[in-house]
This record gives sequence, structure tokens and C-alpha cells, in this order.
Amino acid sequence: MQLAGIRIGIDLKLFELLLEGPLTVDELSQKTGANPVFLARLLRYLASYYAVEEVSKDTFTASSISKTFAVSGHQAAVGHMWNNCGQIIQVLPSWLKENNYPDIQDNVKTPFQKALNTDVPAFIYMQQNPEALGYFVEHMMANRAGMPTFLDAYPVLEKATGLSPERALFVDIGGGLGHQAISFKQRYPQLEGRVIVQDLAQTLAHAIEFPGVEKQVYDFFTPQVVKGAKFYYLRNIFHDWPDHKVLEIIRNTIEAMAPDSFLLIDEMVLPNTGVHWQQAQLDMLMMATLGARERTEEQWYRLAEEAGLSLNKVYTYTVSLRDSIIEAVPKA
Repeated sequence: MQLAGIRIGIDLKLFELLLEGPLTVDELSQKTGANPVFLARLLRYLASYYAVEEVSKDTFTASSISKTFAVSGHQAAVGHMWNNCGQIIQVLPSWLKENNYPDIQDNVKTPFQKALNTDVPAFIYMQQNPEALGYFVEHMMANRAGMPTFLDAYPVLEKATGLSPERALFVDIGGGLGHQAISFKQRYPQLEGRVIVQDLAQTLAHAIEFPGVEKQVYDFFTPQVVKGAKFYYLRNIFHDWPDHKVLEIIRNTIEAMAPDSFLLIDEMVLPNTGVHWQQAQLDMLMMATLGARERTEEQWYRLAEEAGLSLNKVYTYTVSLRDSIIEAVPKA
């Protein structure tokens, strides 16, 4: 109910309006078009958990919480959690009971399909629903703003040997709008070689243009078309898929790797025990939405073994979520 109150406040632009200073219920009613009796009840409820501050009878102003929800990135987070995730969470218990509590591994047979009344995977649904996709993309961007990235932990300069202008330096597989490839190019403009963002055509149509970063249409369930790159990089791709699909992606990549290539897997690495609540919550959400999972260190090593990879080292760059770069090479 608290999240519902926040969502209604966002829809009415209450949090932005209250940045102007104390406003009465009648003033807010005039600005929003909402019934003043309803608005008084809503604001009273929001004030009860400090989402706004009650100054005097029927007069309210911004609190530290409302200042947060006046920011578009945080508004997108509420939209994503309410519109996209909330419905899935609500049907999760009944879906599991109806299906005898399985280990979900099929992305078209999940609580997501029941919750959103669709028969397509979440990725396709998002592409067909711009509002849902917009909430998700803006939330993801805001959520990562200011956080460390793999470039803060992985020793690129130490590893970047055997380069040439013709050779691909960095291939961001499933790279979306290109943020990671652009960050790589900005951090290491002196390194020779091509920097490439690969994704499906409908995604690349919205990708950012940046000098020195190429866009290439590619489906990672097909053989990798860029041969012999120095770094093949996948960020938050594998947590979207069950193991058998991840193995398919890895094997398509291995076939293209040179003897000195590295496969860089940018994902959370959960501890084998004592998992942080945020990690465990994300794992449950990936299960319910995509039939996928977050993986423990033990599960990563087991998956690598099955794929024919040797894991050289895990470079962890955030504390609670344990976002990490897993450096891997094909087994000799």
C-alpha cells in the first residue's frame, strides 16, 4: 500500500509540486485536478510514513523522501516495480502452487506470462510495450549511476597485448544501447583495435552513436561473427537465461576466440553461503520473470566446467551485490 501511495503521488506530480514549498490541499487540488477530499486523505497517508511532511492542518511540504521521488530515475523505479514486477510477485505463490513448485527454466512458462496475460517472453513483451520498457531502461540507468564498474577492477592495460588496428579489441555481446562499450572507449582511447556493440536490430536502432564504437547486428544464439577479438564481454546476459541457454551462448563465443582472447563475464557472483538479501531477491525475480537465475560462485565454476572454460580469476567491484568480472579462457 505504501508503494501504491507513492505511485499515485508520482502520477499527480505531488512530489515535484511540493518542492516549491508548503502548499495547502486546496492549492494542490487546483494544480493537480484531484478532488480535495481525496487529496487530503492521500497526503495524510503519505505523511504517515514521511513521504511528505505535514506542516499544519491541510498544509504539506517536501520531505527527504519526496525529494527523492521528484527525480525521474526514481519515478521510473517505482513504475517498474509497480507495473512490471508487482503483478508478477502477486501471482508467484499461486503459480508455484499450481505448477507443483518447479525449478523454472522456460522463459514462456513463468509467472510473468500469467501476471501480464501474455504468451511471449519478457524481452518481447517489453519491446511491444514502450511504457514498460521505458520504466525498465531508465530505472536501470539511474540504479547504476555513480556505482563502480568493471573498468574499476579489471586490469585492462595489463591484459591488452597483441593488439592491432584491424583486430577487434572489445566486443560487447548483447550490449544494448552501448553504454559499456562507450565507457571502455572513453577509458582507453589509446588502445588499438575495434570496439563493437552487438545486439538485435531493434535494440541497436536506439543505441548511442559514439566515435570509434561500431554497431553490429548479432544474435548470440548463433555463431559469433567477430573472430579473434581480444576481449569478448557479456554484461548481465547470463542471469537472463537458464544454464542450457548460457552454454549455447558460451560455445558460440568459444569457437571465435583466439589463443590469447579473454571471455569477460560481468555478473553478480553470489557467495555459496550467506547471500545478501538484494542478491537473493533478484534471483527470485529472475526466476519468476525469465525462468533464469543469479549464480553462486560454485554454480559459476560448475557452468564453466560444462562449457569447456577455465576461470582464471574473479574480480569483484561492488560489495553488497558482488558484481564481478569473471575472466575465462577456453580449456586447453
